[in-house]
Amino acid sequence: MLTTDQQYDAVIHQCRDIFVKKLTDYGSSWRILRPSSVTDQLFIKANRIRSLETKKEAMINEDARNEWIAIVNYGVIGLIQLEKGYAEESDLSPQEALALYDVYVQRAKTLMIAKNHDYDEAWRMMRVESYTDLILMKLSRTKQIEDHSGRTLISEGIDANYFDMINYAVFALIKIEFEPQPTNS
Repeated sequence: MLTTDQQYDAVIHQCRDIFVKKLTDYGSSWRILRPSSVTDQLFIKANRIRSLETKKEAMINEDARNEWIAIVNYGVIGLIQLEKGYAEESDLSPQEALALYDVYVQRAKTLMIAKNHDYDEAWRMMRVESYTDLILMKLSRTKQIEDHSGRTLISEGIDANYFDMINYAVFALIKIEFEPQPTNS
């Protein structure tokens, strides 16, 4: 059986592969997105996952796995946008975008390792639906912080919420990819 570290890397490899392909197709067109627009894009993805979980039926031929991957990738995009600010045009080469992607994914993984130590891999006993709800809660918090121009009294900032969303999405993908799913028969 693969370790959590290995499973994390395998899932991130899949996410990064999609990121690379989209960079090839669209360049860094996402650079025009203001942070609040990235948050809304993450909301769209998480809301679709929740809708699929609730309705148990999709009208579009894409499963929730694609949305989880998008949450990882948009979470990284959000972190890049927080660091660099938004641009009026695609101003990052694919190499620059990938270098930033790798930096933020490594930071997310480092955070996961630290929290995994303290929480003793509690995420493995959680349901995937809980990750959806936690991400939607983090998005609600992020919108509140954005509405307050990034100021908080006691809470972590937008970046911490993006990192947590990335890691919850990775956990969901690990469960989808590596753990047997219950059947509804």
